[in-house]
Amino acid sequence: MPLLSRFAGRRAAIVFILVTAVLDIVAMGIVIPVLPKLIEEFAGSNARAGLINGVFVALWAGMQFLASPVIGSLSDRYGRRPVLLLSAAGLAADYVLMALAPDLWWLALGRILAGITSASFTTVYAYMADITAPEHRARAYGLIGAAFAGGFVAGPLLGGVLGEISPRAPFWAAGALSAITFLYGWLVLPESLPRERRMAFAWSRANPFGAMRLLGRDRELTGLAGVTFLLHFAHHIFSAVYVLYAGQRYGWSAWEVGLLLSFAGALDALVQGMLVGRATARWGDRRTMVIGLVGGAVGIACMGLAPSGWLFALALVPNALWGLAMPTLQALMTHRVSEREQGQLQGATMSVSSIAGVASPVFFGGVYALSVGEGAVIPFIGTAFLIAAAVLLMGAFLGAATTRRAASIPPG
Repeated sequence: MPLLSRFAGRRAAIVFILVTAVLDIVAMGIVIPVLPKLIEEFAGSNARAGLINGVFVALWAGMQFLASPVIGSLSDRYGRRPVLLLSAAGLAADYVLMALAPDLWWLALGRILAGITSASFTTVYAYMADITAPEHRARAYGLIGAAFAGGFVAGPLLGGVLGEISPRAPFWAAGALSAITFLYGWLVLPESLPRERRMAFAWSRANPFGAMRLLGRDRELTGLAGVTFLLHFAHHIFSAVYVLYAGQRYGWSAWEVGLLLSFAGALDALVQGMLVGRATARWGDRRTMVIGLVGGAVGIACMGLAPSGWLFALALVPNALWGLAMPTLQALMTHRVSEREQGQLQGATMSVSSIAGVASPVFFGGVYALSVGEGAVIPFIGTAFLIAAAVLLMGAFLGAATTRRAASIPPG
């Protein structure tokens, strides 16, 4: 990979971050095909499960909103390594708790703990910013995105297989993978933030509202934060209703849902791992971001309109283009803050995405609940997907307008 060759002296650190990202997302992806079904068992109906699943995703995002700036600031103060290790250990314990959960209340507690511990994704991006030159960050974040997507290839597929054996088995597997991540990091992970570049911890920056003041510092950063919100709001259509929607409309099993999620992950890995660098070299970060958002909107609209499962699967191809948007959006934002503020920036942007994660699943879960069953208030079951497509288009327009006057980073 060109990025790895440019930073040969830091290759071990980059490889670790990518491996950690894969293991973390495999662990999270394993439970996706079965968690909504487990909720449905406790809830008693598909429509009620859609609403409850939306609330659970919102709980997870709400904890990320509170925890992300704290974790980002702690990593700026004490370094990235201890934060990443504690997160892996916490996730392992959380998955064990969910494997043993006897009712919805225990599952809710598990979602809360998962939201706190998975907020360390902010540190993953800050770590990469520490060891990557600014002009190469879009490519670097593309590699992280590809690693996340690669984890989504294996995770849901494995979760679908294990879910056919037992709805609890995927949680045990996820806990084991998180424990492996902890041990791997303990043995291999170097620290990326030298002591002379660390910042004192302050609650004025570590609380979510204080951290987000950084995003209001200039017009472009504020606008890009708005794009971040809209992108994540649309993306939560998958975590909120996708599994229940696919089962209800197309009759798919946990295995089939996991297989399709793996296909989506493979497409995302291809886009972020291979296309981001080429696209930014040709069009720059700004245009690549807009192309990704528009492509994602087209794909997700086709999903909502697809009358058959095959057409739904085919719509994943244009939808995968929104993999161009996230790394370029992240890179554009990192150019607007100092090297000492990268952890705070990642915590602030994670807080923005978490606000979307609180509102979006409840919204889409409610829309879905009103569009299924004999007494459906909304007559079309795919309405939630069409709304998500419109939100992505809004993000494309906002991103284009916000960055129009800003000089694009030269292709690197």
